[in-house]
Amino acid sequence: MKNHQILIFIIVFLTSCTSVSKYNTQRMSCIPPEKLREDVDYAYNKLKEMHPNLYWYISEQDLKYKFDSLKNTLNTPLSPLQFYFRLQPLIASVREGHLSLKVPARRFTKKEIKALEHTKGLFSRFGYYVEGDRLFIVSNADSIQNIQPGTEILSINHVPVSDYMKKYRKLISSDGFNTTFYPYYLKDVFFNFYTAEHGFDNQAVLETVYQGQHKTYTLKRESKSESELASEKKQAKLTPEKKVHDYDAFTQSYNRSFSFLDQDSTVAYIGVKSFSENHSEQFYKDAFARIKAAGSTYLILDIRNNYGGSLYEINHLYSYLTSKPYTLIRPSMLASSKTPLKTNYFRQSSPWQYIIKGITYPVYLTTQAFSTYSRDGKIYYRMKESRQNKPQPNAFTGKIFVLINGSSFSASSILASKLKNDRRAILVGEETGGANDGTVAGFYSYQQLPNSKLSLPVGLLLVQPDITFSGTRQGVVPDVIIRKSIQEVIDQKDPEMNWVMSTIMMEKGDPVKRHAEAR
Repeated sequence: MKNHQILIFIIVFLTSCTSVSKYNTQRMSCIPPEKLREDVDYAYNKLKEMHPNLYWYISEQDLKYKFDSLKNTLNTPLSPLQFYFRLQPLIASVREGHLSLKVPARRFTKKEIKALEHTKGLFSRFGYYVEGDRLFIVSNADSIQNIQPGTEILSINHVPVSDYMKKYRKLISSDGFNTTFYPYYLKDVFFNFYTAEHGFDNQAVLETVYQGQHKTYTLKRESKSESELASEKKQAKLTPEKKVHDYDAFTQSYNRSFSFLDQDSTVAYIGVKSFSENHSEQFYKDAFARIKAAGSTYLILDIRNNYGGSLYEINHLYSYLTSKPYTLIRPSMLASSKTPLKTNYFRQSSPWQYIIKGITYPVYLTTQAFSTYSRDGKIYYRMKESRQNKPQPNAFTGKIFVLINGSSFSASSILASKLKNDRRAILVGEETGGANDGTVAGFYSYQQLPNSKLSLPVGLLLVQPDITFSGTRQGVVPDVIIRKSIQEVIDQKDPEMNWVMSTIMMEKGDPVKRHAEAR
């Protein structure tokens, strides 16, 4: 019987897989307008069925009008990619950053992927800055064609960048009505959208301007040398230190970092680029043990450019930041008791994972069925983070500064909002991209639109920090507002950190020093 079940699972898995070539063919094929309208209805019905707070930032009447209006304009056949650019702006109008259709990008065979791994990126080797509808290069580590930081890209292959900006801007949203999120996220995903439209070109023509001088560059995709490939392979090997600090081989940088910023170790620094949860407990255990041993009286927590991640990790981190029992988040609401069963349990499973999940599926169903409870006519999901938690024995009791900006999103905003509400930290920087009063995420149900095959992940949990809500529908506003200029980005200056270090030095009675001098 067991062998029979395994055989069934293998057959189901293999027959459900779509080949790369078949997917790419479908991606470019045109879909009749009546089928597109069916997909619009499908998406709207799934949002109404599973989203726990759909009308947080848009009224039911306005959202229905937008869906009806889109349907009325779908009168010609479209490819899934073309349809994506029509439907996603409507999805973005819900104003929740976690809610977004997946871009139907071209898929690659294993052979093609291997070939791409041996080449350098065409656009990814630069650092970018977005200001309005303008795109600037702010770093060029490899000195490609000696393009200077501060160079503005006017067009790509003779299409104005401003046209792309206006088009792509409609595809993304923050949580609520804050605007700080867009320039950060748009610079990070701009070329994802561009590549989805144009593919992985081997060259591109950039028309630019720098200090009033116009210049045209032709970028070409370069092959990696043998030494570069060997270096990448070496860097990819995870040492114990790399694991604890969550090393990212792609960026060749650490996700978590810890240091003391002054000679007497009174100022400790923790930077977290993403709450990935990987080996996070060991990192915080080691870091706060060192802080305790050094007798540090100041802690700077840097969660700028941190798009979020694990609630478990920020809950564990918070246990080191308070000396009192605390509750991180309020009970998380669901649309219904059935939605936890719609999380696509078998999604993206390998054949062996599919077999194991198939065997354990009854346990999963039982666990999910008992994970919800009803109170005051609403359905909630049981989570450790919504229970009262105890602080760590060596929790930090000194003064905390938290650095935030527009790309502090999701779990980063939850943490910043909680720290601000509890008056446990001074927030420095700019308004976060994630909302002060929470977000809809947690875990997802991945819905596939039946005709276009577009993927629509729907967040199932309303996750809100245990705070007194602001009701502003904005991000977390810092106590001290500082925003970097493009020139400060180019010059790698850090005005937020400099302000914090200057403040600390004055409090300590030391001469005011800039951060660079303190380090």
